[in-house]
Amino acid sequence: MSEEELAEFETDVLAGFVLARASAGLVDSTIRNDTNHLELIRDWFGRLLWEMEPTDADLYFGKVLRDAKPSTRTGRAGALVVFFQFLESRHKVELHNLTGRVIECPLDEMNRPRASVEPQLRIPPSEAEIEELFAGWREELVTCRKFGPAARNYAARAGRSHPTVATSRRCSCCACGSCSPPWFS
Repeated sequence: MSEEELAEFETDVLAGFVLARASAGLVDSTIRNDTNHLELIRDWFGRLLWEMEPTDADLYFGKVLRDAKPSTRTGRAGALVVFFQFLESRHKVELHNLTGRVIECPLDEMNRPRASVEPQLRIPPSEAEIEELFAGWREELVTCRKFGPAARNYAARAGRSHPTVATSRRCSCCACGSCSPPWFS
């Protein structure tokens, strides 16, 4: 088979991949992301994707994408793994007959990038930090150009920082708590 015929076959295989992903019920944006990842890998590799070996994947994910965001690395790896699953399940015999290659995913348990699973914790500020913040805002109220919006913002944020205050019932005009806010009218 000529290089041109193999390139056409690769295009047909990629079209089949897109159709299979759509048949699986994936949204267009997910399919588009997968194909974009595959195109970027293919552009870097410079050859047909099914020719990629584990050493090529090591080089790509270990050096080329070394400083990329974890989500980029795992997105590309995931797209490549799914593409090779598609090749193995639908085109393994055909590709072996055409190229003499046994199709095998270049990513395995040793070199597959993993996303960071460390939780991002939100540590609430201490009471002293909250008091310092609101003290600064109170001082700004004296010199601010538009007192009404500044007072409203201060009152809204003050209510949110103290869970005992029923902020949903505070009024937006004077923060007195006795007026009903416009959304309760």
